[in-house]
Amino acid sequence: MRTDLIRKTALTAAGLAFTGGAIAGPVTTAYAASDAKPASQTQTDRKGGHGERELGVRYEAQPNFYYCGPAATRNALSVQGKNINVDDMAKEMGTTEAGTNSINDITPVLNKETGKNAYRSVEISTPNADTKQTDTLRADVVTTVDDGRAVVANIAGTSTDTNGVSHSYEGGHYISVVGYRDNGNTVKIADSADPNTASYWITVEHLADWIATRGYATS
Repeated sequence: MRTDLIRKTALTAAGLAFTGGAIAGPVTTAYAASDAKPASQTQTDRKGGHGERELGVRYEAQPNFYYCGPAATRNALSVQGKNINVDDMAKEMGTTEAGTNSINDITPVLNKETGKNAYRSVEISTPNADTKQTDTLRADVVTTVDDGRAVVANIAGTSTDTNGVSHSYEGGHYISVVGYRDNGNTVKIADSADPNTASYWITVEHLADWIATRGYATS
């Protein structure tokens, strides 16, 4: 499962998926200043054949290093045409400079803004995802994206996208999953940390290991 590409510290052992930790983007991001203006761009919803679909994202980068939770949620909701203020969401999620505590703080906000209980939290509690957990994630991404919604995932460690570029969030991070291809074996990420790498593709196996010890919000 290419778990050699996922490096987690001893503090991210099983059982910490929904408790504590600094869940934030990299401190080195260009958007570390609290008064920084987030970069934005718009993508178009695109339905493809052969088991693929990409949702249109009205992307914005996170305005500071600890707003990855609200920013990932804002980007996820943008695929439904919603434009929710990240400061308002941060208050609802209890986001502080330590980050947003867990995916369980994200899911209620997604449900509030979608107007129904469309989302639920799924935990991958083990240090590395097994085949069943990976298959469940793949199915959840396909179902959620086909319903016109994005998945929000809490990740930690380092993983490599399909272009061979590494993305490292040792302290934890939140991302949105906004598309898939090859029947969900590869998924598209909207990443609020840096507009220069606003989106990229990653295998679902790598994503599952990236989420391991944490969780994700899905339909």
